[in-house]
Amino acid sequence: MTADATWNEAAVRERARAFLAANDPAAMDRLDFLRARFDAGLAWVHFPEGLGGLGAPRELQAAVESELRGTPDNRPGRIGIGLGMAAPTILAFGTDEQKRRFLRPLWTGEEVWCQLFSEPGAGSDLASLATRAVRDGDEWVVDGQKVWTSVAHTARWAIMVARTDPDVPKHRGLTYFVCDMRAPGVEVRPLRQITGEAEFNEVFLTGVRLPDSLRLGAIGDGWRVAQATLMNERVAIGAASGRRTMIDVVCETWRSRPELRTHDLHQRLLRLWVEAEVLRLTGARLREQLAAGRPGPEGSGLKLSFARLHQELSGLEVELLGEDGLAYDDWTFRRPETVDFVGREAGYRYLRAKGNSIEGGTSEILRNVIAERVLGLPSEPRADKDIPWKEVPR
Repeated sequence: MTADATWNEAAVRERARAFLAANDPAAMDRLDFLRARFDAGLAWVHFPEGLGGLGAPRELQAAVESELRGTPDNRPGRIGIGLGMAAPTILAFGTDEQKRRFLRPLWTGEEVWCQLFSEPGAGSDLASLATRAVRDGDEWVVDGQKVWTSVAHTARWAIMVARTDPDVPKHRGLTYFVCDMRAPGVEVRPLRQITGEAEFNEVFLTGVRLPDSLRLGAIGDGWRVAQATLMNERVAIGAASGRRTMIDVVCETWRSRPELRTHDLHQRLLRLWVEAEVLRLTGARLREQLAAGRPGPEGSGLKLSFARLHQELSGLEVELLGEDGLAYDDWTFRRPETVDFVGREAGYRYLRAKGNSIEGGTSEILRNVIAERVLGLPSEPRADKDIPWKEVPR
């Protein structure tokens, strides 16, 4: 997707100002304002015209956000899977009809998305998944179980990979679908975490019928489509940034507790601040690659660094706070729509950060991806790579 060079910052700012002149957010319903913003091409400026964008360079989005500061937003923390994973995959592999149907309500937040990839027996080795989709005329009948599915309890749609041909090697027999989370046969059960919450779920699919119009990409091409999703996911997680980050939180704690400072803790904080800056700048560079339609394996390195940095920062914060850092008594069972990482207490952050090295690809698997696809090192032996999936011992 080539950006339209005729768009520059001045032109985009003028577009945003004209939009505000015609659409007063104080006088409009929130959703009506967001729908109008999407239709004006000010949702994702780098997306094509008619699909929420202007075909402009991605870096011009910052100018749009500056002009529209203070207006209703789409609550991105609630729809992160849709924004970071579903939307770029639909744009790259969806039909024109699928793009028109899904992208607008996805961006406005009217429809929440989740991701049905991992299974009890197929997490790190995703290609070994066993959920089956069997063709029945113009429909597919899906049976299986998915696990670790964030916000499945609030999702309207899911991106899903299922096995459509067990007679070929595991990577070649997969097909990618959009799953209707309200379809008969879809059951969502909560998975309670170490924090007491259940932001994750397990999802059971029993005789779920999906029309072929919900297939994304060609039959048997699911692994390639899924790889694009995973690369976008790792950049989205690793490059996640907001107005307040973990390094901001820990620096605030450092300033507020001078009696707990030591030379060793100071050196650790300085090192982690440098790493946080490297992560921020690397994330900006990788987002430019995504904007150019080139998500690559480098995102695995970003996500790997993000997980380690968050875990080290949350550990340092607990040390800085001394006994207060160990306090965590909010074990209330909740099913949140978002993960409020920096808005909670230090004890929560320390516990929740443990999941950063698992979600979105385990750190061990990401090291393999970096070794093989970034550094060009020899692959590990894979005995099941070239034999039919159905013949692989389980």
